[in-house]
Amino acid sequence: MGIPAWIWFVIAAVALVAGLGLLAADRAKEGSRNRERMRWAQLRGWQFVEEDERLPQQWSNGAIGYFGADAAVNVVAGSTFTSDGRRPVFIFDIETEGQIPAVVVAVRCNKKHRIPIEMWLSSVPFQRADMPEMLGPIGSRYAFADDADGARVVITQELVDAADQLGGDVGVAWLENEWVLASVAPTAGPSRLERLLRDLGEIADIVDPFDEDYDAGRHQASAPIPAEASVPSEATAPGTPAAGTPVQQPPADGPPKPSES
Repeated sequence: MGIPAWIWFVIAAVALVAGLGLLAADRAKEGSRNRERMRWAQLRGWQFVEEDERLPQQWSNGAIGYFGADAAVNVVAGSTFTSDGRRPVFIFDIETEGQIPAVVVAVRCNKKHRIPIEMWLSSVPFQRADMPEMLGPIGSRYAFADDADGARVVITQELVDAADQLGGDVGVAWLENEWVLASVAPTAGPSRLERLLRDLGEIADIVDPFDEDYDAGRHQASAPIPAEASVPSEATAPGTPAAGTPVQQPPADGPPKPSES
């Protein structure tokens, strides 16, 4: 004897209610994140927009290349003080296929980095199709860049020590265009983002000091990456990073403005 039709109806109804419940929970969580980010921006005197589809197009490496980004949501734009002065910043959630896999924090430098450099935690699955070449371990992270010699000039022991201080919830930090960026877990609240901003500001001061004489002297230091670093076979994914076309950058002497979408 087959299963009565009413049992199938009950099963379908339960599944529907469960699905609606999960959807409502996701929307409540997103609404809470939205309100929290907005209040934080208001307290700091920064700008806030709910969505900006063009902002992630400025970058193609790091978490943007790994997760992809249909849009940036819950976007905060402002500026923060570092030991070398005030720098523009962005904080936004990556939205990919309706999900939020990470929060990206970006601090702008005054000059464009010659090559993109990615610094991934060894504990995260960082492989992707367009992965730059692995250079080897640097502290608790692995460095990736398509120009090994150029990367070794930038990756000094000071940078390695600063990257080690970012924390185990920061899967990747990277240099691209004139920005220093990092991605953190989507559950990160304002206090965690504040600390990450300070840490990225320190990295920005290391790779882009306002004192150019100091910058020239620093780059004569030996790089911590060995010329022949051992590469774990399961982590190797050589390739060329996708080339992103940067949108117009905000002026260096004022807070960046997210586009109103």
